[in-house]
Amino acid sequence: MKIKDAVALITGSSSGIGAAIARTLAEQGCHVVITYSRNQSGAEAVSEDCRNLGVKALVLQADVAQDADCRNLVKATLDQFGQLDILVNNAGTTKFCNHADLEGLDKQDFLDLYAVNTIGPYQMTRAAEPALRARRTAHVINMASIAGLSGIGSSIAYAASKGALVTMTRSLARVLGPEIRVNAVCPGFVQGEWLEKGLGEEAYAKLLSRTKAAAPLQDTATPESVAQVVLGLLIGGDLTTGETVLIDGGAHLGPAPGRR
Repeated sequence: MKIKDAVALITGSSSGIGAAIARTLAEQGCHVVITYSRNQSGAEAVSEDCRNLGVKALVLQADVAQDADCRNLVKATLDQFGQLDILVNNAGTTKFCNHADLEGLDKQDFLDLYAVNTIGPYQMTRAAEPALRARRTAHVINMASIAGLSGIGSSIAYAASKGALVTMTRSLARVLGPEIRVNAVCPGFVQGEWLEKGLGEEAYAKLLSRTKAAAPLQDTATPESVAQVVLGLLIGGDLTTGETVLIDGGAHLGPAPGRR
């Protein structure tokens, strides 16, 4: 698709991966809608960065677990820009809990994570469907995780919610064509503040080192490298839908035999 002068709505884009995606698309001349749940100052900073790149940027507050908020996001986008070409369902949450600690999660934890990580993308896609179809060549990118494919990650509830998102991506891809392509991006370990805060500085550093050493490419994802994959799907993926793209330096493959 043509990125320049397109309009992208990126949920959860006040920091981290979402912010990197917004900046990357703005560099290509794409107007952006920045959404946040609590971090307004972060969202405003990302918006300013995007405007400095010569595009228009709109900042909106929303909780994607609330259907009314999802519908309002789309309406505000159309009121401002008159079109919507790209939806990036990036907003997400977790609870850090050792997988062996089955008592560490309860029913409400699962419901809270599913509400944002799985139901939120569904509600956003449903709200955006008419506007996306009207553009004829539109994209939905769901930010899933390797946790949803391998059953790893910050908690069992998180892995389950992202696994459901991967499955939902395939379901939506079947019914939203031919105008809308729906794909999932699955980062592995992503360097940055989110994981460092959740794991603690020492555990984060150890896991980063182990993950890099085990990956064939001996590196892990950053928000910026994830954003580049999203950009690639948008620019070159008009015949790609229902797919899941892993971004982990090949860590899911295991180390190469005989590597020294």
